[in-house]
Amino acid sequence: MTLELVVPGRGSLVSSASPSYKGHRCPVEVIAHCVWLYFRFPLSFREVEELERGVLVSRETVRRRCAKFGQIHATGLRRRRPRPGDTWHLDEVFVKTNGELTYLWRAVDADGAVLDILVQNRRDKAAARRFFRRLLKTTRMVPRVIVTDKLRSYRAAHREVMPSVEHRSHKGLNNRAENSHQPTRQRERAMKGFRSVGATQRFLAAFSGISPRFRPRHHLMTAPGYRAETTIRFAVWDQTTRAAGRPAKA
Repeated sequence: MTLELVVPGRGSLVSSASPSYKGHRCPVEVIAHCVWLYFRFPLSFREVEELERGVLVSRETVRRRCAKFGQIHATGLRRRRPRPGDTWHLDEVFVKTNGELTYLWRAVDADGAVLDILVQNRRDKAAARRFFRRLLKTTRMVPRVIVTDKLRSYRAAHREVMPSVEHRSHKGLNNRAENSHQPTRQRERAMKGFRSVGATQRFLAAFSGISPRFRPRHHLMTAPGYRAETTIRFAVWDQTTRAAGRPAKA
């Protein structure tokens, strides 16, 4: 089964493999709400089970739903967002994975929208180069400016992968990327750490696609503007989750 989504500003359809809701006893709305609760708030599977009042669901069912639909819903949301800005902020932060030190690489645009994340065991030139190439492939565009901290690996990878792009290396200029790590830190504490590199990548890929969509910058909006923006974002969420179980048009 495939999913077709209209990409804003591109006028084309994008197809990708997607799981089906077929065989699930609960309606789409209940399943989508379960996934939304888990990725939006720092909740455990048991806590989501308790919040689903009136619906008989076990924490194992919650886990399976999130594993099955989390990434496809996150991908659908990314495809429906506006084209990212041409200034990218990149940063890396360490995370503990099963007691081992790993690094979470993250890129955001000037508005704070997460472009991509990648969990790697190193933060050397090869790791930076791999993240740059992944970014270019994921976004299908080349930025005008990239902003990083003073890690030398960025400078070396920049010369190889995107030498024509302006590179600004200054710790004080990169607060936007550094601040974007805060929800991940909060979730890491709630989950008492991550279990493996693969599981961390899968969870954070879905988490970074869903959670920020429901974290508009409230302090920059009026109350009516915030309510209107929230209504729009939930409408997009409803469209995305319903489309996931729909067969593609011929």
